[in-house]
Amino acid sequence: MRIEQLEYIEAVTRLGSLRRAAEELHLSQPALSETVRNLERELGVAVLDRKRSGATISDAGRELLPHIIGVLDAVDRLRRAADEQHRTSRTVRLGTVFAATVPLLVPAVREFHALHPATEVEVIAAQQSVIHRSLLEGGVDLGLVNYLEGDDLAPDLHTTELLRGRPVVCLRPDSPLAGLESVGVDDLLSEPLIVMRSGYLMHRFTHRLLKGRTPSFSYSADGAEMGKLMVAEGLGVTVLPDYSVIGDPLERTGAITARPLKDDTTTVLLVVQRSRSGSVTRAARDLHRIFVERAEAHRDGARGRGQDAGER
Repeated sequence: MRIEQLEYIEAVTRLGSLRRAAEELHLSQPALSETVRNLERELGVAVLDRKRSGATISDAGRELLPHIIGVLDAVDRLRRAADEQHRTSRTVRLGTVFAATVPLLVPAVREFHALHPATEVEVIAAQQSVIHRSLLEGGVDLGLVNYLEGDDLAPDLHTTELLRGRPVVCLRPDSPLAGLESVGVDDLLSEPLIVMRSGYLMHRFTHRLLKGRTPSFSYSADGAEMGKLMVAEGLGVTVLPDYSVIGDPLERTGAITARPLKDDTTTVLLVVQRSRSGSVTRAARDLHRIFVERAEAHRDGARGRGQDAGER
């Protein structure tokens, strides 16, 4: 039994004759009739009444018609689902707060492109709460977000830890604070402060760090990348996870640098998340795996650099 045989029966029934069905299907009438006869022999039922005036659906055929329509509807749904799966597998949507862009995100996307050259990676910058909502609603496939160690994780999301770091002060090398081994809160308040906008983890951390105290002047930035650019342009200093600063092109070229916070032992986690419910495309699974492998390689490299420094 072939799908086109059922489609031919549906056309004969809908149009009322074998001749009109043949015209619509762009088939010769004998070819259409022979295809239907093959189905009748397979089913053991005369689906058409053949008379001198033409062929029409038989009573037995009418009884089978609801089942035929049901099969054709199911095939149509299958085709639409396959088309949608093909479309979505050609795009992986990644929500990110732009943390660890250089050490992790960019190398992972580059490796993914080598594996899936025809699949687009759509990188969407957003606040953590927006990324969480988009993951649950299917707006993005994966999310890269920060947590403070001890924070409650979103229960409806599958979470994999990638990197651990410390909050640091990001500043220009010619800043008065760059001469310090570590920066205290009093030092931080002496400079214009670039604070992440509400909705970002580092906004919450900075306000907790200041304990209600107010900087001499402050700006608001939408994400780590904008914060680093503002620092490089001399507008002030900001507080970011160390993995968002160390190795950044601005840091490598000497436009920005970082100093640890005095007497602070906070640990910041970078994680990749996806929804626990719903299907995950193969492309999204591959990108998730690459993030995990790249993070492990980055940690091993950091440990190696630490050992080399210790030996020196």
